[in-house]
Amino acid sequence: MAAKVRERLTVSKQAAQEYDVERFNLRKLNNLEVRKQYQIKISNSVEALEELSDCKNINRTWEKIKANVKTSAKENLGLYELKKHKPWFDEECGCFFRSTEAC
Repeated sequence: MAAKVRERLTVSKQAAQEYDVERFNLRKLNNLEVRKQYQIKISNSVEALEELSDCKNINRTWEKIKANVKTSAKENLGLYELKKHKPWFDEECGCFFRSTEAC
């Protein structure tokens, strides 16, 4: 039973890593200068939205805020790139496995 659970967790973790999601490099926020630039950019964009905001459609306002935060993060922080791991099951393992199946 424990092996099945472990196997399922492993599969779901692998599936989660395959999604094409933009992840921002949040470690850059540890740098004080980058953090200040990001804060200034966000506050400027929010102020501009407050002037142009129409309170009638909250969903449109939220989409604009979300888009501004994402573009600011992409410009100031950049995207986080996942490390590519070498697969442990390579061609040599495949040859060995096929040879043991033939016996």
